[in-house]
Formats: sequence, structure tokens, C-alpha cells
Amino acid sequence: MSPQATEQALSRPADNLSIARAVRLWPIEEIAHRLGVPGEAVEPYGRGIAKLDLTAMTALAERPRGRYVVVTSMTPTPPGEGKTTTAIGLVQGLQRLGHTATVALRQPSMGPTLGLKGGATGGGYSQVLPMERINLHLTGDIHAVGAAHNLLAAMVDNHLHHRLEPELDPREVRWQRVIDLNDRALRHLVMGLGGRGDGIPRQGGFEITAASEVMAVLALADSLVDLRRRLGRVIVGLDRSGAPVTAEQIGAAGAMTVLLKEALKPNLLQTLEHAPALIHAGPFGNIAHGNSSIVADHIGLHAGDFVVTEAGFGADMGAERFFNIKCRASGLVPDAAVLVVTVRAMKYHSGRHQVVPGQPLPASLLAESPDEVREGGANLLKQIDNVRAHGLNPVVAINAFPSDHASEVDAIRELAASVGVRAELSRHVSDGGEGALALAEAVAEAAEAGGDFRFLYPAEMPLTAKIERIATRLYGAEGVDFAPGVRARLEAWEHEGYGDLPVCIAKTHMSLSSDPARLGAPTGWRLPVREVRLSAGAGFVYALAGDIRTMPGLNASPAATRLDIDDEGNTVGLY
Repeated sequence: MSPQATEQALSRPADNLSIARAVRLWPIEEIAHRLGVPGEAVEPYGRGIAKLDLTAMTALAERPRGRYVVVTSMTPTPPGEGKTTTAIGLVQGLQRLGHTATVALRQPSMGPTLGLKGGATGGGYSQVLPMERINLHLTGDIHAVGAAHNLLAAMVDNHLHHRLEPELDPREVRWQRVIDLNDRALRHLVMGLGGRGDGIPRQGGFEITAASEVMAVLALADSLVDLRRRLGRVIVGLDRSGAPVTAEQIGAAGAMTVLLKEALKPNLLQTLEHAPALIHAGPFGNIAHGNSSIVADHIGLHAGDFVVTEAGFGADMGAERFFNIKCRASGLVPDAAVLVVTVRAMKYHSGRHQVVPGQPLPASLLAESPDEVREGGANLLKQIDNVRAHGLNPVVAINAFPSDHASEVDAIRELAASVGVRAELSRHVSDGGEGALALAEAVAEAAEAGGDFRFLYPAEMPLTAKIERIATRLYGAEGVDFAPGVRARLEAWEHEGYGDLPVCIAKTHMSLSSDPARLGAPTGWRLPVREVRLSAGAGFVYALAGDIRTMPGLNASPAATRLDIDDEGNTVGLY
């Protein structure tokens, strides 16, 4: 079978699952031993999975720090451009070059897994195993986040019912409930209906668990003490005088920490080629910072030569938050960045093709057209510039698909070379680590050369100016239009001591702009900020630009309709 035919076969969901099942997992204790993690810090959690006690951080702290690599991408098409497969393939390629390398990824949310997106464990010969366990519950961390979040919600309503001090204003309760499923019917609810003993009637609703501030807290905490401190700072609403009320004041922070104690421990797994994989935390990439956990990165960095982590969506989204939120919280500095591109995404950003989520790619998008690649090049060049704004010169990874043509790949190389960036074709999906050797060599050289990392804005910059800096410097906006009252609220938070926090702008991931229909690198537009929220526990200010849903809905044919078991009890239909 030709490489192209192999890739075509591997693009089918059933083949990913069959490839994963054909691999004999190594004992997870052996994977931990390769990391240098002491045996007493390894807590086996079923076949091929373990949790790592946080004592592993202390045990590894004296070892030299490895290289820190972040994988991001150009603005994606609806199906995505393969950052996860690229991160996994890169680690397998580094391993084949003789380096010790670990991949650190977010845990998939079951909502998207059972909805439109499917799972998030890689594909073909660049997967993390066991894929069924990772995509469906794993060690229960997401459910622990949901339990901690909903405990606080229950205690908030109990606080209201008993009129405890500080007296919450029912109209100013900001803390909703969560569930790890897509369910649009839960977005807006009226709660407390019934008799006097059934609570105080008020409006409420649900968010998906990955959108919870508790999930962001879990990803950004660097210790159990830090987790407890951050949970105590979570703001649930306002009292009748307009002052914020925290989880500490409600009396819930201690119990929430207990519920999350095991979830704070990273999950250790392995790739198809037995490279270590740390799967931990899963904040959404369009409404939160979209990165895996700090504790996982700390362990990986002191366990080998490289740790490769993935940031959600394009460089204007996940990578910006990796640099300005996660790196501020962790104190870690990245050594290299990888920018994933595909031929299909380049042609999509030419504006000549319509791609519908959940539908096959149009035949016109797959026809050979290097000119369309060049027409869509503005997005790639802007995202390269966005990474460079933080002092790193990215390596462009061209994620190979069976429909690619050599002339189109050459066009990407030429575009990257025109701005002094190295681009390498990677066939990690069809060939595993062997297919990523050229990319691994380029990344190793980039990491060795290093960069001059810098934040996009200083901590002391006013909150409005931070939002404007991101919008104009990274998104290409002419400016920001703040809805009435937004500036006043930001200024009030500065007076209350929150002015040094970074900002997280929630906007569409389908465009550099706030309008998903505007492709390429649009200019002549302004970013609308309709609302701001304070995530005091996570440690950032959250600005909403556009209509961003925190509870997704299901499409007409969700992935859950294809999920089943066969006569032998094996899972079928998972992708």
C-alpha cells in the first residue's frame, strides 16, 4: 500500500481504533521508570494508566531542566489541523533521534467526544493509548471537577435559602452548574420552583465542565496548597452592597479541595511507540486558556530532554494564553514553538471554499491548486508573526494529508522561507515517529538555539490596554469597542487589586477576528467586548467578544449515535 493510500485508510475512525488495539502496552511502571519517577510516586490506575503523586515533582526537581516546546497552529478549519497528532508524532520522532521526550496534553471532554468533534488522542500511528479510556472518563478527573464545582453551586443556593452572611443577592449569583456533556436545553433554567422548602426561585443554567473556572484552576495550580488558595478566591456572586462573595466566604473551598486532591495528580500514559504521555486537565481553548496542567509540565521538564505540550486552536488563541497566562503562572519559559499547518487550511483561508462542520470536505478543496495555497498564506504569515511577538521563531510543521500535492507543499515551504522560517513536512499519522524525524530535527535545533521570550504586555498595564494590545497586535483589529459599563467594571477591578492579572479573550477560534466568516488575516475591523468577568481563582480577567457558548449543543448526527459494544464487549464507533 502506498503512503498516500495508507494515510487515506488511517483517516477512517475505525482504523484508528484498530491500530490502537493492536499495540501491546508496556507496563506503566516501566514508562514511569524511564521518566525517573520513584516507584512510590506511581499509583497504577488500571492497565496502562497511572497517577503520579506530586512528590514526583520534588524527587525530580534536582535533575536538569529539559527543553520546553509548545505546539500551536494557524487558524484551523472546522475539522482541525492535527496539533495533537503532531505533538505526539514529534515526541516519537525526538525519541527515535535518541532524546527522552514526553508529550503533555489536555484530557478530552466527553461532550465533544460524543458530539461532533470526536475524541482527542491523536490518530493513525501517532496516538496516546488506551484511547477508549482517555476519551471516556479516564481516571475521573473531569467528574471530580464537576463534583467540586456543583458542590459550590449547591452551597451557594443553600446560603441563599438560609440567608446566611454575607447575604448574597439572588440576582447577582454568577456560579452556574456544570455537566460533562453537550446539552443545549440546560443553558438557561429557572431553579427553585416548588414549595418554600425547595429553595429560592431564580434564573440559572449549566455550562460544560471544561468551561468551569474550577477546571482552569486545576490546570494552573502548582501544588495542593496553591489549589486550595485559588479555590478560596473564586467569586460566586455579589452581596446586596455589590461586594464580591467568594467560595471561602461560602465555606466550600476546603471541601472542594478534598474532592480535587486526586485529580491534581497528573495521569501517566504512553504513546503508540511507548513514549511517556501526561494527560491532565482540560480547559476549553476558546473560553479559557486551553492548556494542559502546570504540574504535568514541571514533571515532564525534569524527566528528560524535551516536554512537548499543545495549546488549543490557533496561535492567536491557545498559544497567546500559553505565553501570557500559563507561563506567568508557572514561571516556565518556552524554548521553541511549532506552528502546524495543512494544505487544506491554507486553501480554506483563500476564501474560495465552504467547509461545513461534520460534512465531508468539498472536492474543490482537494484539487491541486498551489495558487490557492498562496492566497491563503496571509493567515499563516500572521500566525508566524504572532509567535514572533513573544520572542520565538516557530518551526512550521506541514501535517501531511493524502490529498496533498507536492506543488502545494512547496508553496507552503516558500511562504515560510520568505519570512525566514523553516517548514518541514511530517508524515507522523501514516509513519509514526519515523515520519516525524525531519520535524524533530528542526525542533531540536530550534530549541537548542532558543529565543528571546517575552510577554506581550507587562503585568502593570491597565486591563483595557491589555485587551487592546492583544486585539491590535495579534488579531489585527484597528481597536476595541467596549460595551457600556465594561470600562468602569475593569477600572473597579483594578482598584480592588486585580489590575495585575492577565486577560483571556473569549472569541471565535475560526478567525483571527471576532467574526468566524472572516478568513485569512482580516483588517479594517474592531473587536467588540460585550462583557467582562473576573476569574479570581484561576487568576485572569475574562473578556467576551462575540457570541461564545459555554454549553455546546449536539448536531443532528452526534458521535454518540455510533458508539456501541460488539458481541465480545469491545467498544465500537469511537473516533
